[in-house]
Amino acid sequence: MNPRNRKDVEKALERKGFTKNQGDHRKFIYHLLTGEKTAVWTKTSHGSSHSEISSSNQRKMAKQCKLPNKDFDLLMDCPLSREEYQKKLDECGWL
Repeated sequence: MNPRNRKDVEKALERKGFTKNQGDHRKFIYHLLTGEKTAVWTKTSHGSSHSEISSSNQRKMAKQCKLPNKDFDLLMDCPLSREEYQKKLDECGWL
């Protein structure tokens, strides 16, 4: 995993069904295609010193999103659609 631009990651999360809550950190909560809120979430830090998300933080985000690292990359880069992501969560018992 290479470092990623925080804004790009946040946009990708929002495209995949996560909604942003403002606070000390930006918390993103996954919502089902039906709009229901789930217990799946991740967060990013804000501020000029956090404009890039390191590989180690991406691994933490992948774990929070209930995905292996390689699938988190696919989620960010768009080959893994929102529907496919939701199916993976359902198959693993997270929904």
